[in-house]
Amino acid sequence: MTPSRDLAEYYQARASEYDAIYAKPERQTDLRRLEQDLPQALANRSVVEVACGTGYWTQFIARSAPSIVALDLTPATLAIARHRCRDTQMRLVQGDAFALPFAARSFDAAFAGFWISHVERSRVAAFLSGLNACLRDGARVVLLDNRYVEGNSTPIVERDHEGNTFQDRRLADGSVTRVLKNFPTEAELCSLVQSYARATAYRAYDYYWTFAYELR
Repeated sequence: MTPSRDLAEYYQARASEYDAIYAKPERQTDLRRLEQDLPQALANRSVVEVACGTGYWTQFIARSAPSIVALDLTPATLAIARHRCRDTQMRLVQGDAFALPFAARSFDAAFAGFWISHVERSRVAAFLSGLNACLRDGARVVLLDNRYVEGNSTPIVERDHEGNTFQDRRLADGSVTRVLKNFPTEAELCSLVQSYARATAYRAYDYYWTFAYELR
Protein backbone atom coordinates (compact mmCIF):
# COMPACT_ATOMS: atom_id res chain seq x y z
CA MET A 1 0.00 0.00 0.00
CA THR A 2 1.19 3.55 -0.73
CA PRO A 3 -0.70 5.95 1.57
CA SER A 4 1.56 8.86 0.66
CA ARG A 5 1.10 8.61 -3.11
CA ASP A 6 0.16 11.98 -4.56
CA LEU A 7 -3.42 12.23 -5.84
CA ALA A 8 -2.22 13.28 -9.31
CA GLU A 9 0.08 10.25 -9.45
CA TYR A 10 -2.81 7.99 -8.45
CA TYR A 11 -5.09 9.35 -11.20
CA GLN A 12 -2.27 9.16 -13.72
CA ALA A 13 -2.05 5.44 -12.94
CA ARG A 14 -5.82 5.03 -12.86
CA ALA A 15 -6.62 6.94 -16.07
CA SER A 16 -7.17 3.94 -18.33
CA GLU A 17 -9.60 2.30 -15.90
CA TYR A 18 -11.24 5.37 -14.41
CA ASP A 19 -14.43 5.24 -16.47
CA ALA A 20 -15.23 1.71 -15.27
CA ILE A 21 -16.98 3.38 -12.33
CA TYR A 22 -19.67 4.57 -14.74
CA ALA A 23 -20.49 1.00 -15.80
CA LYS A 24 -21.88 -0.09 -12.44
CA PRO A 25 -25.40 -1.39 -13.18
CA GLU A 26 -27.04 -0.01 -10.04
CA ARG A 27 -25.90 3.55 -10.88
CA GLN A 28 -27.27 3.76 -14.40
CA THR A 29 -30.55 5.45 -13.46
CA ASP A 30 -28.68 8.17 -11.58
CA LEU A 31 -26.21 8.64 -14.42
CA ARG A 32 -28.91 9.04 -17.07
CA ARG A 33 -30.61 11.70 -14.92
CA LEU A 34 -27.36 13.55 -14.34
CA GLU A 35 -26.52 13.46 -18.04
CA GLN A 36 -29.71 15.44 -18.58
CA ASP A 37 -29.65 17.63 -15.46
CA LEU A 38 -26.10 18.99 -15.73
CA PRO A 39 -26.37 20.39 -19.27
CA GLN A 40 -29.64 22.08 -18.28
CA ALA A 41 -28.05 23.67 -15.20
CA LEU A 42 -25.16 25.09 -17.25
CA ALA A 43 -26.95 25.87 -20.51
CA ASN A 44 -26.01 29.03 -22.40
CA ARG A 45 -23.10 29.87 -20.10
CA SER A 46 -19.35 30.06 -20.57
CA VAL A 47 -18.13 27.25 -18.31
CA VAL A 48 -14.86 26.45 -16.59
CA GLU A 49 -14.62 22.84 -15.47
CA VAL A 50 -12.14 22.03 -12.73
CA ALA A 51 -10.59 18.56 -12.47
CA CYS A 52 -12.26 17.36 -15.66
CA GLY A 53 -10.51 13.98 -15.57
CA THR A 54 -11.32 11.90 -18.63
CA GLY A 55 -13.94 14.37 -19.86
CA TYR A 56 -16.88 12.11 -19.08
CA TRP A 57 -19.01 15.00 -17.82
CA THR A 58 -17.45 17.53 -20.18
CA GLN A 59 -19.03 15.79 -23.15
CA PHE A 60 -22.52 16.33 -21.76
CA ILE A 61 -21.99 19.91 -20.58
CA ALA A 62 -20.64 20.78 -24.03
CA ARG A 63 -24.05 19.99 -25.52
CA SER A 64 -25.59 23.15 -24.05
CA ALA A 65 -22.69 25.46 -23.13
CA PRO A 66 -21.47 27.75 -25.93
CA SER A 67 -17.93 27.51 -24.55
CA ILE A 68 -16.19 25.30 -22.01
CA VAL A 69 -12.62 25.34 -20.73
CA ALA A 70 -11.74 22.11 -18.93
CA LEU A 71 -8.75 21.90 -16.59
CA ASP A 72 -6.96 18.93 -15.09
CA LEU A 73 -3.50 18.30 -13.68
CA THR A 74 -2.98 14.79 -15.04
CA PRO A 75 -1.67 14.25 -18.60
CA ALA A 76 -3.10 10.73 -18.94
CA THR A 77 -6.67 11.75 -18.14
CA LEU A 78 -6.38 14.87 -20.31
CA ALA A 79 -5.38 12.68 -23.26
CA ILE A 80 -8.58 10.66 -22.86
CA ALA A 81 -10.65 13.83 -22.50
CA ARG A 82 -9.07 15.28 -25.65
CA HIS A 83 -10.07 12.22 -27.65
CA ARG A 84 -13.55 11.95 -26.12
CA CYS A 85 -14.45 15.60 -26.70
CA ARG A 86 -12.60 16.17 -29.97
CA ASP A 87 -15.79 17.18 -31.79
CA THR A 88 -16.90 19.74 -29.20
CA GLN A 89 -16.04 23.38 -28.55
CA MET A 90 -14.09 22.41 -25.43
CA ARG A 91 -10.60 23.80 -24.74
CA LEU A 92 -8.33 21.75 -22.50
CA VAL A 93 -5.86 23.25 -20.03
CA GLN A 94 -3.34 21.45 -17.85
CA GLY A 95 -3.22 23.18 -14.49
CA ASP A 96 -3.62 23.13 -10.73
CA ALA A 97 -7.11 23.51 -9.25
CA PHE A 98 -5.60 25.50 -6.37
CA ALA A 99 -3.89 27.97 -8.70
CA LEU A 100 -6.32 28.43 -11.58
CA PRO A 101 -4.57 30.07 -14.56
CA PHE A 102 -7.49 32.28 -15.57
CA ALA A 103 -8.08 36.01 -15.42
CA ALA A 104 -10.67 37.43 -13.04
CA ARG A 105 -14.28 37.37 -14.21
CA SER A 106 -13.54 35.12 -17.19
CA PHE A 107 -16.57 32.80 -16.94
CA ASP A 108 -20.21 32.87 -15.93
CA ALA A 109 -20.38 29.25 -14.75
CA ALA A 110 -18.19 26.59 -13.19
CA PHE A 111 -18.42 22.84 -12.72
CA ALA A 112 -16.38 20.45 -10.57
CA GLY A 113 -17.25 16.78 -10.58
CA PHE A 114 -15.85 14.42 -7.94
CA TRP A 115 -13.22 16.94 -6.93
CA ILE A 116 -14.46 18.63 -3.77
CA SER A 117 -14.44 15.26 -1.97
CA HIS A 118 -10.68 15.03 -2.57
CA VAL A 119 -9.96 18.42 -1.01
CA GLU A 120 -8.95 18.58 2.65
CA ARG A 121 -11.64 20.20 4.78
CA SER A 122 -9.20 22.94 5.75
CA ARG A 123 -8.63 23.86 2.07
CA VAL A 124 -12.15 23.77 0.62
CA ALA A 125 -12.88 27.43 1.38
CA ALA A 126 -9.62 28.49 -0.28
CA PHE A 127 -10.36 26.41 -3.36
CA LEU A 128 -13.84 27.93 -3.72
CA SER A 129 -12.42 31.42 -3.23
CA GLY A 130 -9.95 30.85 -6.06
CA LEU A 131 -12.69 29.45 -8.27
CA ASN A 132 -15.07 32.33 -7.55
CA ALA A 133 -12.33 34.82 -8.43
CA CYS A 134 -12.43 33.80 -12.09
CA LEU A 135 -16.25 34.06 -12.25
CA ARG A 136 -18.51 37.01 -13.03
CA ASP A 137 -21.24 38.34 -10.75
CA GLY A 138 -24.28 36.09 -10.97
CA ALA A 139 -22.22 33.11 -12.11
CA ARG A 140 -23.54 29.64 -11.35
CA VAL A 141 -21.37 26.97 -9.77
CA VAL A 142 -22.35 23.29 -9.85
CA LEU A 143 -20.59 20.62 -7.81
CA LEU A 144 -21.18 16.90 -8.31
CA ASP A 145 -19.94 14.16 -6.03
CA ASN A 146 -20.62 10.84 -4.35
CA ARG A 147 -22.95 10.01 -1.52
CA TYR A 148 -21.66 7.40 0.88
CA VAL A 149 -23.83 4.31 0.43
CA GLU A 150 -23.16 1.57 2.93
CA GLY A 151 -22.40 -1.75 1.22
CA ASN A 152 -21.78 -0.09 -2.15
CA SER A 153 -19.23 2.66 -1.58
CA THR A 154 -15.60 1.83 -0.92
CA PRO A 155 -15.32 1.58 2.89
CA ILE A 156 -13.78 4.39 4.92
CA VAL A 157 -10.63 3.08 6.56
CA GLU A 158 -9.23 6.15 8.29
CA ARG A 159 -10.31 9.48 9.73
CA ASP A 160 -7.83 12.20 10.69
CA HIS A 161 -7.96 14.92 13.36
CA GLU A 162 -9.64 17.38 10.94
CA GLY A 163 -12.41 14.92 10.10
CA ASN A 164 -11.03 14.03 6.67
CA THR A 165 -11.85 10.47 5.68
CA PHE A 166 -9.84 8.05 3.55
CA GLN A 167 -10.45 5.00 1.36
CA ASP A 168 -8.08 2.32 0.09
CA ARG A 169 -8.34 2.19 -3.70
CA ARG A 170 -7.12 -0.89 -5.60
CA LEU A 171 -6.05 -0.63 -9.24
CA ALA A 172 -6.08 -3.40 -11.82
CA ASP A 173 -2.36 -4.01 -11.28
CA GLY A 174 -3.06 -4.87 -7.64
CA SER A 175 -1.56 -1.71 -6.17
CA VAL A 176 -3.49 -0.05 -3.35
CA THR A 177 -3.47 3.67 -2.61
CA ARG A 178 -5.01 5.41 0.39
CA VAL A 179 -7.03 8.30 -1.03
CA LEU A 180 -8.66 11.23 0.71
CA LYS A 181 -12.42 11.02 0.13
CA ASN A 182 -14.80 13.23 2.09
CA PHE A 183 -18.60 13.15 2.08
CA PRO A 184 -19.83 16.65 2.99
CA THR A 185 -23.41 17.17 4.08
CA GLU A 186 -25.86 19.66 2.60
CA ALA A 187 -25.53 21.82 5.71
CA GLU A 188 -21.74 21.88 5.42
CA LEU A 189 -21.90 22.90 1.77
CA CYS A 190 -24.41 25.67 2.45
CA SER A 191 -22.28 26.97 5.31
CA LEU A 192 -19.22 27.19 3.05
CA VAL A 193 -20.87 29.54 0.55
CA GLN A 194 -23.36 31.48 2.67
CA SER A 195 -21.29 34.68 2.70
CA TYR A 196 -21.29 35.11 -1.09
CA ALA A 197 -24.05 32.94 -2.56
CA ARG A 198 -27.48 34.41 -3.27
CA ALA A 199 -29.08 31.03 -3.96
CA THR A 200 -28.22 27.41 -3.24
CA ALA A 201 -29.75 24.14 -4.37
CA TYR A 202 -28.85 20.66 -3.13
CA ARG A 203 -30.16 17.57 -4.89
CA ALA A 204 -29.65 14.02 -3.67
CA TYR A 205 -29.67 11.11 -6.08
CA ASP A 206 -29.32 7.51 -4.95
CA TYR A 207 -25.52 7.44 -5.31
CA TYR A 208 -24.60 11.07 -6.03
CA TRP A 209 -25.42 14.63 -5.06
CA THR A 210 -25.29 17.97 -6.79
CA PHE A 211 -24.91 21.33 -5.13
CA ALA A 212 -25.38 24.59 -7.01
CA TYR A 213 -25.00 28.19 -5.96
CA GLU A 214 -25.04 31.56 -7.68
CA LEU A 215 -22.70 34.40 -6.85
CA ARG A 216 -24.13 37.69 -5.68
